[in-house]
Amino acid sequence: MSLLDRRTVLIAGVAVTLAGCGDSKETGSTTSPSQTPSATATTPPPPSTSTPTTPSSSAPSTSAPTQTAAGPNWNALAGSLKGRLYLPSTSGYAAAHQLFNPRWDSVRPTAVVKAAGPADVQHAINFARTNKLVLVPKSGGHSYVGASTIANGLQLDVGGLKTMSYANGVLTVGAGARLYDVHAFLDRYGRSLPTGTCPTVGVAGLTLGGGMGIHTRTYGLTCDRVVSMGVVTADGKAHTVSASAESDLFAALRGSGGGNLGVVTSFQFATIPATKLGFFRLTWPESQAAAVVRGWQKFAQSAPTTVWANLHVDAKSNGTLSIRVLGVSTTGDATAAAAQLESLVGAKASGRTLSVKSHMEAVKYLGGGTTSPRQGFLAGSDVLKGPMDAATITGLLGAVKAAARAGTPASAILDPLGGQAAKEPAGGSSWPWRSALAVIQWYSSAQGTSAQTFISNGHKAVRPSSAGGYVNYVESGRAVSSYYGASAAKLQAAKKKYDPGNFFHTPYTLS
Repeated sequence: MSLLDRRTVLIAGVAVTLAGCGDSKETGSTTSPSQTPSATATTPPPPSTSTPTTPSSSAPSTSAPTQTAAGPNWNALAGSLKGRLYLPSTSGYAAAHQLFNPRWDSVRPTAVVKAAGPADVQHAINFARTNKLVLVPKSGGHSYVGASTIANGLQLDVGGLKTMSYANGVLTVGAGARLYDVHAFLDRYGRSLPTGTCPTVGVAGLTLGGGMGIHTRTYGLTCDRVVSMGVVTADGKAHTVSASAESDLFAALRGSGGGNLGVVTSFQFATIPATKLGFFRLTWPESQAAAVVRGWQKFAQSAPTTVWANLHVDAKSNGTLSIRVLGVSTTGDATAAAAQLESLVGAKASGRTLSVKSHMEAVKYLGGGTTSPRQGFLAGSDVLKGPMDAATITGLLGAVKAAARAGTPASAILDPLGGQAAKEPAGGSSWPWRSALAVIQWYSSAQGTSAQTFISNGHKAVRPSSAGGYVNYVESGRAVSSYYGASAAKLQAAKKKYDPGNFFHTPYTLS
């Protein structure tokens, strides 16, 4: 799968815990666990294909197991689950704890719980709290920093919570569902959701961190479409939250919630029409790079809300830059949008392609197919508070150019905001970047020093225009506050109320 296909729009990476890549919280140590218990696990029942995973506040008892002097009673935990418990001695453990990025394979949790339902989530949280284990949730496992695995702790995999139902414009879906499956299911009803494009990203991590994609300007972020959520908090209690029920928790979870406040088990989304989409792909020579960035910024500010287009500045192996824009019109015709962008750039594209695709054709095109293989990468982000000036544009292009000359695969991918995403949804949210222009993703398929140098150079280049970072692209070595902006106070208040003991904690959560 090409880099363009893989990263066309936002891929959210991972943590189902509320506040952060969709999968994007770092969990710390990468040393091997000191405990290697010998208990085996129970076998889960066959997964349901018809019964939806719905929020429920009438979950089973939240009483926690008793810790013994000998340490955690793993047999007791296994016996309480409908899903399965994996220990280092259990067959299948190696695959059970893997994330999307192979660089985290060496991190070995003390145990992995594969939840079969919300009750298993409760049991796992109670067990971890009683036994003083750090617990990290996993949905799609795409966290940029490996947030959904942890050494010497408990990994809670909600991937089995993936059943779906649809009625009256509302999708009810388990937190472990993957994006391709969600789109394929909704297509039967002529409906869709504004999401990212990577087929295997989990709906929970993407949503809780915001969720950008080709429909961002027309319909808002993924989190803006949430009607209600089922969530288990640090005390092991199940809640159904919405704009009218525990509205403070509901708002806090929408946009910056992953990792801080609990484990979401299900969502209800207000869907959107699954219409035909008009596409344009424009390319320019490197000599026009600065003009393209300037024109694209004007386009992001002035284009109709029915139009979305992201800009790729890619390092080529011959030391030069590739400059290209992929655009989408929800009207089904992208001709006028392509012409508007060319006008703002002040130069006709050297390569120009227009097409129209159905909903599922677009899903497959943007995602590079129906699934995505595991792959290693290093990435980061900056949120542009407004248009970059000439010096900042030169710096951005210079950062990618330096990577190209060094032979480092690298891309700066600029996704526009604005439109509906600039409006606070009914019920509130914690997404902090409503007034921002765009999000830059710094991405490299390399993982060593050269890739980190590129990302660091990118941050430095755009610092004058950066408001912070996107929590679904969380990275190490950056202040936690830079991801939460003005929403930090709202999140801290919810944290104090719903997790006063700071049970959910990683280096990327607010205490």
